[in-house]
Amino acid sequence: MIRDKLYGPNVRERGVNVANAPNKTTATGDDVGAFLRAIAVEQRRSDAYLLVDLMREVTGQPPVMWGTSIIGFGSRHYRYPSGREGDIAAVGFSPRKAQTVLYLTGGIELYDDLLARLGQHTTGKGCLYIKRVNQADPQALRDLIDRSYRMVTEA
Repeated sequence: MIRDKLYGPNVRERGVNVANAPNKTTATGDDVGAFLRAIAVEQRRSDAYLLVDLMREVTGQPPVMWGTSIIGFGSRHYRYPSGREGDIAAVGFSPRKAQTVLYLTGGIELYDDLLARLGQHTTGKGCLYIKRVNQADPQALRDLIDRSYRMVTEA
């Protein structure tokens, strides 16, 4: 059960109401520039600067830190059938040690046509993992970001 994986098997016994649990990833006032400068791996740092410029251009939104390691652009409100709701970045990314993760709106299958053009990558449920963003097809990357952002803003 997903709840068990996220909160442990004894959620009910501990009295935790998952629907009312606070979001761990929220917008912060942290300095995006300082975060970018502190990225230790040169490839991740240069990819991060590339994505900040591209996402700012596509969305028209400024970069904002979400939690300690996600740079997001815009925001969207979500509500699950369980009652859990909150706000998250409309589109964003996280420069992790081994690869950069892009957070997209909707299931990854909504982007199959663009992923076929993107170049080397792997995917998760709503995430796109790219080892070298600078080697991805620039138009496919731009179109992915645009489609994801429009799903939120035109809904």
